[in-house]
Amino acid sequence: MSHTTEARPRIVALIGNPNTGKSTLFGALVGIHQHVGNYPGVTVEKKTGQMYHGGQRYELIDLPGLYSLAPRSRDEMVTVDVLLGRYEDSPVPDAVICVVDASNLQRNLYLAGQVLEFGLPTVLAVNMMDVAKRHDVRLKLDRLAKRLGIPVIPVQANRQVGLDEVQAALAQVVKNHTVYDRSPFPEVFEREVEQLETAAEDLSPCLIRRLLLDSNGYLERALLDGERQEVGEQFAAARSRLAEAGCAIPGVETEARYGWAGEILDGVISQPSQYLITATDRLDRVLTNRFWGTLLFAAVMVLVFQAVFAWAVPLMDLIDAGCGAMGDLVAAWLPEGMVRSLAVDGIIGGVGGVLVFLPQILILFLFIAILEDCGYMARAAFLMDRLMARVGLSGRSFIPMLSCFACAIPGIMAARVIENERDRLTTILVAPLMTCSARLPVYALLIAAFIPPTTCLGGYLSLQALTLLSLYALGIVTAVVMAMVFKRTILRGRTPPFLMELPSYKWPSPRTVIYRVFGRAWIFLRTAGTLILVVSMLVWAALYFPHDQQAVEGPFEAERTALLAEAETLDTDDPRSEQVAARLAQIDGEIRGEYQRQSLLGQAGQFIEPVVRPLGWDWRIGCAVIASFPAREIVVATMGVIYNLGEDVDVESEEDVTRFHARLHEATWDGSDPPRRVFNIPVALSVMVFFALCAQCAATLAVIRRETNSWRWPVFTFTYMTVLAYIGALITYRLGMWIAG
Repeated sequence: MSHTTEARPRIVALIGNPNTGKSTLFGALVGIHQHVGNYPGVTVEKKTGQMYHGGQRYELIDLPGLYSLAPRSRDEMVTVDVLLGRYEDSPVPDAVICVVDASNLQRNLYLAGQVLEFGLPTVLAVNMMDVAKRHDVRLKLDRLAKRLGIPVIPVQANRQVGLDEVQAALAQVVKNHTVYDRSPFPEVFEREVEQLETAAEDLSPCLIRRLLLDSNGYLERALLDGERQEVGEQFAAARSRLAEAGCAIPGVETEARYGWAGEILDGVISQPSQYLITATDRLDRVLTNRFWGTLLFAAVMVLVFQAVFAWAVPLMDLIDAGCGAMGDLVAAWLPEGMVRSLAVDGIIGGVGGVLVFLPQILILFLFIAILEDCGYMARAAFLMDRLMARVGLSGRSFIPMLSCFACAIPGIMAARVIENERDRLTTILVAPLMTCSARLPVYALLIAAFIPPTTCLGGYLSLQALTLLSLYALGIVTAVVMAMVFKRTILRGRTPPFLMELPSYKWPSPRTVIYRVFGRAWIFLRTAGTLILVVSMLVWAALYFPHDQQAVEGPFEAERTALLAEAETLDTDDPRSEQVAARLAQIDGEIRGEYQRQSLLGQAGQFIEPVVRPLGWDWRIGCAVIASFPAREIVVATMGVIYNLGEDVDVESEEDVTRFHARLHEATWDGSDPPRRVFNIPVALSVMVFFALCAQCAATLAVIRRETNSWRWPVFTFTYMTVLAYIGALITYRLGMWIAG
């Protein structure tokens, strides 16, 4: 479908309080023509979309939900910057759509009044008209439109009611440049504004008002550089004079705005004299109850956790099998060599490593989108706030951290629901410490190999189960401690009170849910996925080169040739045939292991052996740890190759596990005389502790890069977690050896 459009699209900003349905209206207006990114240099999400009306193209910007334009956080400052056109790729908007809640109009008009003062053409979209009707709230919107002098449109965004009217009103205000130019402030305040206009001639009256009301200095530091220190002093002097005149900042704004809203709404809104008990109130008696609400929340979390952890498995297995089949197909087409290895192990293996996370991401964000859109997510955060506050976080951090037990990637992406930037960043930094499912293969193999199946508590609890439980507890306790450390050091600052509006319950919009789910999936594939693929190919190269075929396969050539010749002379039912096949498979495994030993990665493992030796590790364990950087579970396949078991060690195969355990028990230090075994219980525990605390997951680090819009935080995460892992493994090994005597 083609559109006749003007050369430049009209820029339209959508602004509103949280829970007013602003993002739902945005999705309804732009449909699939939307893009999600980050504002330059900040971690605040930038959501834009394209809309066409009357031959004109509009670019809509969905701004973060907020209650006031008095900025105290990065997302609030972003909104002010957008309205002022301070971003290079985003000029001053041609118009604003201010979304308000019809059932809570007076409070919502506080922000709307601030927006109107910017002098931008504005449409007031009064959303949730159905909710207002259920509360028996009646509105005369035509009278409100007359008083404001701007279009006021009734909307039900979740049912796509009123969209055509919003588009028509938007075209009208852009064409006529319809603005509201009244100030709600007292005369003494406006006199100070007029005096400051002469001191700062390049600042608009609206911006001067905002700077004058900026008692905490956040906006002033952002907009007034060092050369304008004198101007800043004049603002401070003006605030002092206003305080002496009984017009103290910032209280004057609250009084003026709510007084203005009451005046504007006089005769516009009528509501019952007594508060009506609604279905939302009746549900909240249970869902926000400290006992029953917590119990039901636990049940919801079990469902979500089970879905992410277990329901995704068939799809993940299907993707894994599909990538494996594709790899086999390509391997059959290409001759053996570097190109085939790159295609199968590097590219297809890398793509599989990206796609295998998709089911978990889709399922988690399906639940989050449904819970958010129906209004329950706010109740969950309310219930968990008291618990999370003890470590310096808010209730919104609970669900992302819980999600990380399945996979840190969707958990970190779920931190988008956290409004406070410091809390969000703290949650992201500690999220990888939660024991994800990728660690389980490592735990399962090493616990079964070295921890005896001794039972305790009358036989109800085995030592192996206790070890696994301890590893989970180690991640949780470490995450709590590190969250407290971060909130008191690098992310130190005044923690804002956890204020949250509990919206009315409503049926989630399928359209909104689908957009959110697939939007997150596309972000993951487009950003983190490409980086994961690159890292996978780099690791492949490190495992493949220098690939000296003569040096590696030469010593085995004579025996292998003789066995192949013998195999051709034997019948399939000859017992000797199985022995020959087994020996050939063993030789192939030894060749693969020798290739890895001589690879760049193997050489790196031998290079770092002096560093890992205090942990009780030899170069082979060090090599496996380096190779597991793209994903922790790779350590199983890497150790399988390096101990001559081949790459396909199936943790569910009793035969494979038995062979793997035997090789680990038999492994000895190179050059030790008499031979000294590499593995014992303290070494196995040190390896598990290391993997419990380390950041061996390129996908996780890639997502942290995406979510923080900076390489600084993934590098910091990798560094601090690696240091923690090393110290933890060192203490575990030394303590274990001391106990063993």
